[in-house]
Amino acid sequence: MFKLTNRQQRRSLWVLLVGLFILVVLLIPTSNWVKSSTKEQAAQYNSRLSPVIMIPGSSATKNRFDTLVKLLNQESAKKHSLLKVEVYNSGKVSYTGKIRRGDMEPIIVVAFENNHDGYSNIKKQAKMFNVAFEQLVETYKFNNFKAFGHSNGGLIWTLWLEKYFNQDNGVRIKTLMTLGTPYNFSEKSATNKTQMLSDLIAGRDKIPNYLTVLSVMGTKTYNSDGLVPEGSVEAGKYIYQKVVKHFTMMTVTGTDAQHSDLPQNQQIVSLIRAYLLNQDNNQRGNQNNRKVQSSNN
Repeated sequence: MFKLTNRQQRRSLWVLLVGLFILVVLLIPTSNWVKSSTKEQAAQYNSRLSPVIMIPGSSATKNRFDTLVKLLNQESAKKHSLLKVEVYNSGKVSYTGKIRRGDMEPIIVVAFENNHDGYSNIKKQAKMFNVAFEQLVETYKFNNFKAFGHSNGGLIWTLWLEKYFNQDNGVRIKTLMTLGTPYNFSEKSATNKTQMLSDLIAGRDKIPNYLTVLSVMGTKTYNSDGLVPEGSVEAGKYIYQKVVKHFTMMTVTGTDAQHSDLPQNQQIVSLIRAYLLNQDNNQRGNQNNRKVQSSNN
């Protein structure tokens, strides 16, 4: 029978000990990563934070909604803090302001260094927004949010939902409100579909089917808010209707119904309060409104 010498036994023992040491060293970071990942997932799952994320239109900056936020905070028992985010062409993301501790419904405005008009730029902005969104989720660990987009901001949201939103990452979008969004650019009729509208219609199956969408238009004249044709805003129905859970179209008239004035319109302020803020408390009222105004599946 073959028998190991003492020297061979010592060498085998030494190899075994070294192997065990290496295994332990490798397992420690893996164990720490699993614990850290589990802790982060639990924090996100239990989070009560439900921000309203706003995207302005072309040529607008991160300060575009300052007046709107002030109006929302007037006569409101719960003041909403304001965090402004700017995404640069280099991919750098800067932050101004902060989310106040205890504020469960802060307002986050995301703007871009490249804030120019045009379909090619809108596609770039949707990609840039995704960079900011991923950072926000990683930093603040929220599991749901509400979305607001003025003008081309609504196009960025729509394109982002189709191209970048991951429905499996534990974050849920509750409601999207678009305001004066030109889904068909300057075309007055959906019969003349732009390339952008055709692309958005083709990709609409990627939009979450549980989503509630409210599309609001202003009317300075009988068929336009002074910039965006009514028919272009209405073209949004070809993207969202019969795809999302609720799709509602509304029109505001009167004072501040012109395209650039819409974010300061008192009717818009009321709609944001009703549909985006304190949503759990307003759920019954929202459902009643939808019975009259929504196109439901």
